[in-house]
Amino acid sequence: MIEYKPLIKYNLQFFANDDKTEEPTAKKIEDTRKEGQVAKSTELASAVALLTAFLSLRFLMSFLSGRLLEVFHTFWQQMNVYSSGDFSSNTVHKIIVNVLLYVLITILPFLLIFLFVGFMVQRLQITWKVTTKPLQPKLNKLNPINGFKRMFSGRALINLLMSIAKVLIFGYMSYSIIKDNISVFINSYDNNLEDNLGILFDLIYELGIKISAVYIIIAAADFMYQKWKHKQDIKMTKQEVKDEYKNQEGDPKVKGQQRQRMQQAARRRMMQNIPEADVVITNPTHFAVALKYDNNVSNAPLVVAKGADYLAYKIKDIARENGVEIVEDKPLARMLYSNVEIGDEIPQELYQSVAEVLAYVYKLKNKVS
Repeated sequence: MIEYKPLIKYNLQFFANDDKTEEPTAKKIEDTRKEGQVAKSTELASAVALLTAFLSLRFLMSFLSGRLLEVFHTFWQQMNVYSSGDFSSNTVHKIIVNVLLYVLITILPFLLIFLFVGFMVQRLQITWKVTTKPLQPKLNKLNPINGFKRMFSGRALINLLMSIAKVLIFGYMSYSIIKDNISVFINSYDNNLEDNLGILFDLIYELGIKISAVYIIIAAADFMYQKWKHKQDIKMTKQEVKDEYKNQEGDPKVKGQQRQRMQQAARRRMMQNIPEADVVITNPTHFAVALKYDNNVSNAPLVVAKGADYLAYKIKDIARENGVEIVEDKPLARMLYSNVEIGDEIPQELYQSVAEVLAYVYKLKNKVS
């Protein structure tokens, strides 16, 4: 017996985004830009180009109609001249070339406007960045399975629905314009060529502006969808974010081990400095700070070692082994531990307190000696 599996299950798989729940990083966005993957709407460019075409037609209508009438008159005049003489293939070629050049000059302003508007629409959608990677051949594009997936993807379905909507809306609008102006077409037989061209341009302009306005709305919706879809496509999994962080910053475990080794090396150097200290000031159990004063090296006593809890115990133990005096002064020990880094001079506001301790230590040493 064949198990029935609803088709909707497979359709939903195309919309699934796996476990990509993390926002794309700056590097991910930049990498996708280099690949030519950006959020842009071709519909928006087409809509603005269409609106530009009809607005240009409106402003250049007199120029365009004059050029068309002139080419008609010139063509028929040449036909009368050539028909009375030798009408050869060279003559036909000359007429065609002249007409094409005339038409090209006529539509040149429109082409320049379209190029400028198309460039500006694309420029406003995305930041300008030249890349050749989209032009490079990719074998996965030749994979029929990937092509089949693209045919039945969510984006393909959206494009299909949009195309159907455009055909229905634009078809209805064209039908309405023709229906409302059917009498104009019937009476056109009584008008001359110039009048009929003017009427035709007016109808085309009216239809074009209405279609363009609706198309702009559709294109704006498509642009918002493309931005949302692009953001969803480039989202990252938690593992991808971790891997990228490792690649950029290094493995956190390795960095932690390096930091630990550096701290251990610094601690060993600090412990080696304790036997040269003049005094160790303690809390007495929580903090220990070792000071050394040499007026040939510094203007004030230096902190050569400090630590809390177990490290404080080790500092005092090394101090006892090397005959360094240990003086208990809870406020001073806390102040030195919290405000002075190893290798720095004590601050000026502690000069008096430290001087009293050092004087006491020197007095003890003199007594012992």
